Order: sequence, then structure tokens, then C-alpha cells
Amino acid sequence: MSALEVNIDTFDSLVIQESHKRLVVLDISAEWCGPCKILEPIITSVATEFDQSEFVLTKIEAEDENMKIAGRYGVRGFPTVIAFIDGEEVDRFHSAQTPDFVRNFIDNNLAKII
Repeated sequence: MSALEVNIDTFDSLVIQESHKRLVVLDISAEWCGPCKILEPIITSVATEFDQSEFVLTKIEAEDENMKIAGRYGVRGFPTVIAFIDGEEVDRFHSAQTPDFVRNFIDNNLAKII
């Protein structure tokens, strides 16, 4: 599963509205960010382990107009990964993490909707 690319114009439909149907995990990253490059293959690989009817991985590059999304959620560093359920942020983490950490993050947030 590759991450569904989101931008300022599609954020509400692909993240907020979709989170009323299933868990949405948003990876906010920057092209120049070293930890972002480390996390991307980890989170993408772990995402394939989950049922796509219950969970979707989305990604937004924090540049230009997309920075407004990072600002809206008080992002202070990259990468920041935010979980959304029912249109609301329910959890987040920062920086590169291990596959086990990412797996537990998704599992814990899926448990909130079951």
C-alpha cells in the first residue's frame, strides 16, 4: 500500500471526511527531511499489514499551501504522523520510528474505533 497523496485542496475529503468511515493516518513530511526519508518506507511497509477497509495511510508534503495544514495542527517538526477518527485528531507521533512502534500506533488507534 502506498500512501494516498493529499494536498490543501483534497485534505478535507481524503482525511477529514474519510476518517468518518475508517482510521486515517496522515504522514506530514518534507522533501528535505532526513527522518522523513527514513520513516516513509517503514510506515508504507507496515501499512500493508492492515485491512484497507479499516485504515488508510495518507501523506502530505509540507510545502507551499500545504504548510497551512501543518500549521492548523501545530506541527513543529517533521515527520509528524497524525491519526484521525470521526474528523478529529486522536493521536500523533514525531520523527522516524521503528516498524514495531508504527504497528502499535496503528493497532492502538484501530482499537479506538472497534
